[in-house]
This record gives sequence, structure tokens and C-alpha cells, in this order.
Amino acid sequence: MTKINLEELSVPELEELKANTEQNVVEKRKAVRKEALQAAKDAAAQYGFTLAELMGKAKPIGKTKRSSPPKYAHPENPSLTWTGRGRQPAWIKDGLAVGKSLDEFLIKG
Repeated sequence: MTKINLEELSVPELEELKANTEQNVVEKRKAVRKEALQAAKDAAAQYGFTLAELMGKAKPIGKTKRSSPPKYAHPENPSLTWTGRGRQPAWIKDGLAVGKSLDEFLIKG
């Protein structure tokens, strides 16, 4: 590597050197990143995977999570439903607060 005597350079020359250096760093990082990405893809392929599969960006292999069917419905607005899992919706909480039981919200059928 060639050594540059910075003391001999003028301010405009130093500024030009700085701008060129910053641009070279950006370009070098892009090239190194591209090379690393290709090496990672090649390593994944050796084991029969894509890089996306290993990084969790592809569909999982095996069982998938299914949503549960609704178990409870709002008595006045049947489009409001709840599976019985997770936090209770406000309409369930309100009904329980006035003395109703969960059985009164069950979807029959």
C-alpha cells in the first residue's frame, strides 16, 4: 500500500481524498457483502437448503399453526366472535360484569 504524506496536501486535495476514500469504502463494503452473501448461499445449498429457509423467511417444514374456530359470539352482533383463547374481548368482559355466564355466549350448533 502506498503511503500518502497528508502534511503535503492542500485542504482541497485532502477533501478530494476524503470524498474518494468514503466512496471507495462504500463500494468495497457492497462487494464484500455480495461475496459473503454468495458464500452463505453456497454453504446452505451444500446441505440442501436455501438461505431463505435457514433465515426463517420460507415456509416452515412440518406442521403449521391453524387458527381455532370461534367458540363464542356476541348475542346482538354475531359477526363479533371469540375463540376462547387469548384476551377476552370487551363485549365478553361487559357481559360477565353484568352477571352473564360464558355459556350464554356459546355458539350453538
